[in-house]
Amino acid sequence: MKGLWTVVLLVLSNIFMTLAWYGHLRFKDFSWGKSLGLFSIILISWGLAFFEYVLQVPANKMGHTSNGGPYTLVQLKVIQEVITLAVFALFTVVAFKNETLRWNHALAGLLLIGAVWLVFKK
Repeated sequence: MKGLWTVVLLVLSNIFMTLAWYGHLRFKDFSWGKSLGLFSIILISWGLAFFEYVLQVPANKMGHTSNGGPYTLVQLKVIQEVITLAVFALFTVVAFKNETLRWNHALAGLLLIGAVWLVFKK
């Protein structure tokens, strides 16, 4: 159960991370965001990143073997990276329709899935 909750929290934290890192690129498309300066955008991104950490830190703590979780440090990191790219790909398709995902992006994703397999191989 700890493994499942770890993954759920990592997915949620990555949604906030992606919004914090890339969401501001869409602010100009909204009336409230047209006149925002860089400092305001940074503060908004920090606010979003706070929720990323509120979810990510407990996920790693709960999921790590030292706290009774099922994952090693390397496994946690690789899981996190795959989740990050999956969330980012979905975000790109939904929020940035003008960005094109190509075959090489899909191949990179498959190679990351291969990395997950290698990390979990005993």
